Amino acid sequence: MEVADAYFDYDKSDIREGARVSLAKDAEALRSILADFPNAVIVLEGHCDERGSAQYNLGLGDRRVSAARQYLAAIGVDGSRLQAVSYGKERPHCRKSTETCWQKNRRVHFALGATGTN
Repeated sequence: MEVADAYFDYDKSDIREGARVSLAKDAEALRSILADFPNAVIVLEGHCDERGSAQYNLGLGDRRVSAARQYLAAIGVDGSRLQAVSYGKERPHCRKSTETCWQKNRRVHFALGATGTN
C-alpha cells in the first residue's frame, strides 16, 4: 500500500478537501503498516515553500503536521504511533520559484520510523 503526501494552501495549516481525501486513503495504509510492524512509528514531516523566514516556516510546518496527525487520529489511526517533525522550508521537494513548485513543497510527508524493541 502506498501513502501519499497531503498538500496545503499557501500560508495555511487547515486541511483542505483534497488533503482530506488523501489522508483518508492514507489512514487505511497506515493502519495496515502499523498492524504489520508493531514496533514501528510513522513520522509525519511538515514542509513549506521557500517564502517566509526559516523560523516562521518551522512553525507553519509544525501546525500542518499537527492538523494531519489530529485528522488521522480522529479517523482511527493510533495517534501514539504518529511522530511529528517540522522541516519548514529546509527540505524542498522542488527547487524552482514557481507556484507549481511551491505547491509541491507545501505538504505533510510520511516516513517509517522505529520505536525499538520492547
